[in-house]
Amino acid sequence: MSRIDPTDADARPTETPQPSASETPAPPQKSSRRKRVFAGIALIALLGGGYAGFEWWTNGRFMVDTDDAYVQADLSLVSSKLQGYVSEIPVKANEHVSKGDVLVKIEDGDYRIALQQAQAKLPTLERTLSRIDAQITAAQASVTQAEAELAGAEATLDTARTTQKRVQGLAERSVASQADLDDANGALETAKANRAAAQAAIEGARAQVEVLKAQRDETGSSRQELMLAVDKAQRDLDHTVLRAPFDGTVANIAIEAGELVNVGARLAAVVPDDGLYVEANFKETQLAGITPGETARLSIDAFEGHEIEGRVVSVAPATGSVFSLLPADNATGNFTKIVQRVPVRIELPEDTEGLRAGLSVVVEIDQRTAPEGTKVAEALQ
Repeated sequence: MSRIDPTDADARPTETPQPSASETPAPPQKSSRRKRVFAGIALIALLGGGYAGFEWWTNGRFMVDTDDAYVQADLSLVSSKLQGYVSEIPVKANEHVSKGDVLVKIEDGDYRIALQQAQAKLPTLERTLSRIDAQITAAQASVTQAEAELAGAEATLDTARTTQKRVQGLAERSVASQADLDDANGALETAKANRAAAQAAIEGARAQVEVLKAQRDETGSSRQELMLAVDKAQRDLDHTVLRAPFDGTVANIAIEAGELVNVGARLAAVVPDDGLYVEANFKETQLAGITPGETARLSIDAFEGHEIEGRVVSVAPATGSVFSLLPADNATGNFTKIVQRVPVRIELPEDTEGLRAGLSVVVEIDQRTAPEGTKVAEALQ
């Protein structure tokens, strides 16, 4: 065995172990790049947050918004006032109509006959009234004649009284005979009877006038009722033709020709050309910032990217749940509080071509546009 010289061992250079490929450290360039990316992201987030905060402070905090809003229209539901068979539907669905255009026709044969029957009775009553008027005139003439006869009877009675007194005085002095006195007394009684007959004739003539007047009143009432029947028959005949109440578009035609419709049956609907508005349902917690007169920015889903400026017209006096058919009864059972919504009506500008009732809308109301003197305007000062 050979001996190793320590001096030789010390003299040999020390070999440094080489690291393996898996133990190679990451280059300093990659770490520096990662830091720059993180710093950029942080800067962008900071700038974005700052811009968002600035936007909220300058605009966002003054806005009240909701997406529970829809375009509405005061459409007219065309209903029948009569029962009958549909004879004709001159219009089609989605067709534009003008005020007064015929929408639906109902068979009018029965209603036309009813009108003719009522009109045929009217001349008979007119002739009856004329006859009664003539009878009243004749009866009034009889009253005048009876009054004249009464005046003559009273004059005769006065003469008979005077003659009777004179003859009685002469008979007492034996100048006139008893026969003369008897004749004078008879003439006096006859004059009294004639006056009584004249008075009775006047009362009879006057009573006849009153009877005729009562008959005329009854006939006049019958005539008035008949005229009302004629008017009703004419109105019924007119109602067999249903017309458009205003300019608009026909929609939702619910009947066919030949179909039997009843009174009040809904036949079609007419949507007006103008008068559209937006009904936005805001939460009750948002009402403090809403008042009539404020400006509203409207984003119509059907016209993406296009905004319309409207104006708040009114706020409903109650929440929507109050007007529902079955209002919630919170007095029984478990109670879960639900934020209520209140309808707000927003007026649209005139140039709203293309809008349709029922379209969805996103509404933003700017509180800064509240009219001076309102609570909203005072709260922002």
